[in-house]
Amino acid sequence: MKRGFYTIMAAQFFSSLADNALLITAISLLAQLKSPEWMTPLLKLCFVLSYVLLAAFVGAFADALPKGRVMFVTNLIKVAGCTLVFFDVHPLIAYSVVGFGAAAYSPAKYGILTEMLPPEKLVAANGWIEGLTVSSIILGTVLGGALVNPAIAAALLRFDFPLIDFGVDTPIGAALCVIVFAYVLASAINLKIPDTGAHYDHQERNPFKLFRDFAHCTAILWKDKLGQISLAVTTLFWGAGATLQFIVLKWAEKSLHMPLDKAAILQGIVAVGVALGAIGAARFIPLKKSLSVMPMGIAMGMVVIMMTLVHSVWIAYPLLVLIGILSGFFVVPMNALLQHRGHVLMSAGHSIAVQNFNENLSILTMLSLYALMISLDLDLDVVITLFGLFVAATMYMVMRKHAANQREYDSLALIGEHKH
Repeated sequence: MKRGFYTIMAAQFFSSLADNALLITAISLLAQLKSPEWMTPLLKLCFVLSYVLLAAFVGAFADALPKGRVMFVTNLIKVAGCTLVFFDVHPLIAYSVVGFGAAAYSPAKYGILTEMLPPEKLVAANGWIEGLTVSSIILGTVLGGALVNPAIAAALLRFDFPLIDFGVDTPIGAALCVIVFAYVLASAINLKIPDTGAHYDHQERNPFKLFRDFAHCTAILWKDKLGQISLAVTTLFWGAGATLQFIVLKWAEKSLHMPLDKAAILQGIVAVGVALGAIGAARFIPLKKSLSVMPMGIAMGMVVIMMTLVHSVWIAYPLLVLIGILSGFFVVPMNALLQHRGHVLMSAGHSIAVQNFNENLSILTMLSLYALMISLDLDLDVVITLFGLFVAATMYMVMRKHAANQREYDSLALIGEHKH
């Protein structure tokens, strides 16, 4: 791998670390504000709203400038969102601004991989990026859990800079200072990312034309026989993954009787599994075999249902690792296939924007349904069972669609042979 690839990884690590620490801190802040329980999943919902609303524009933005500079600017937007909490702005609004920065950051982060690396290295690069992103999720959620721990918050508040008074006198304020530092560090690393030399034609600025182009790119990817399958799988994965994050926190509280700072560690345990699965996929699954991992998605949905039977932390750990391994093993090859198809069919930035739009629309839909079920006081075991069945059934339908595509392709090939 080129040296610039490792610089991208370092910047991605600290930016994602801060995103995840901020989520746990914001959940803690909502609890302090005595917000209703259904508001907690709305945090993530507000974060991903920008991915959906800005999808038509961020691809063009990512392709208009060197991607290292795009990543620098968007990290500064995250810093701005984070500091809003200091001015008593509601956590949902502040986290929405951070989501705005993240939405513009993502096409640049993934698009630069296709500019920098040949197609045969994309699965390995994705394995590294996903593995690193997951390790940043682990450390970010653990860091967020640690920052809201009363003892650690008190220690941070006792820490004073000589000659400077920042006026931070609350545990949440101290946590946010650490998170802002991580974003600033990511921004500084972004400045070191080399220009790949990839330059695209003049980017459209008319919003109506951008929207039309985006709709056209979306249609291309959904009509492509390989693109539609990989897009369907990654769309399901990200919607399910975001919902599972909140299910695990609630399950830890209800079934395992854990406070938020300890429950955050369980999210990290799932992420350990995803990292292991991602590394395994990067090692053993070449791009041309990427569609062979789909049964793992059905297995993941069925294993999630087993959470309803677990009330011991020591059984919870291996179960969550297994859920993570199955997830990581099936999403990484699909991600690489989707990026490759997107890069072949259109530009890097535009294809990632289409991917983000679909995946985050899935997150919005699934989190809205989860928030609705929580507001209706549905039993948590029922919620988990419905969630697991939904994931397994959807993956089964995608596999059926892929089999139908294959039959159609084979019959067309036969007709072609007869003609010759």
